[in-house]
Amino acid sequence: MTVWDRPEPPTRPAPLDRERIVAAAIALADEGGLEAVSLRKVAARLDAGPMRLYRYISTKEELFDLMVDEVYAEILPKERPGDWREALRGHAHRTRRAALRHEWLADLLGGRPSLGPNAMAVAEGTLSALDGLADLDTVMRAVETVSAYITGAIRREIANLRAERATGLSKLDWQRAYGPHVSRMLATGRFPALAKAVHDGTEVDAETSFTTGLDWILDAVAAKLTRPPT
Repeated sequence: MTVWDRPEPPTRPAPLDRERIVAAAIALADEGGLEAVSLRKVAARLDAGPMRLYRYISTKEELFDLMVDEVYAEILPKERPGDWREALRGHAHRTRRAALRHEWLADLLGGRPSLGPNAMAVAEGTLSALDGLADLDTVMRAVETVSAYITGAIRREIANLRAERATGLSKLDWQRAYGPHVSRMLATGRFPALAKAVHDGTEVDAETSFTTGLDWILDAVAAKLTRPPT
């Protein structure tokens, strides 16, 4: 029986429920990452005994599942999108914004799909936006491709943000610090394509990079979507 199927125990002797437990866990993760989350720490946050939490949640993995599904509520669209492209673009940007609010989400994206009600509602909306535009296998590969791009781009952006905090160096500071080494390596002539990219390439911010890559992925998906014969 999954955590979503298992009924909650009575709230006595003190008010406690999964909603409060998950909210406390998310607050801890937002402050210190997933390593800051344990049933003991969540219990302390709620001023409750740790053993009481085990009546609601059996493992930390179940708690993570509930946390992810709570964030998926932030990814649900507020209104029905106009077409499949708008649906997938909106989903991508909402997922990115949610991950920037909750950086720990990047560590839990990918792998086996989340089976909570909010995550399933998000998946339903994504699949239904493509329904009838191609055969089912093509639709599934399209969704997987867009999902892989979203996950990879978000993880890269979050990794860069974490590196800035860990080193105390902004992106510009890091470039300045390693600039002499890079210049010496490029001057050897061994890396002409890299040298061209460094000297002539256009620097863009993370949001622009995400949006551009997403549009290219959606263009590729569009080329594969053909209405099945009737």
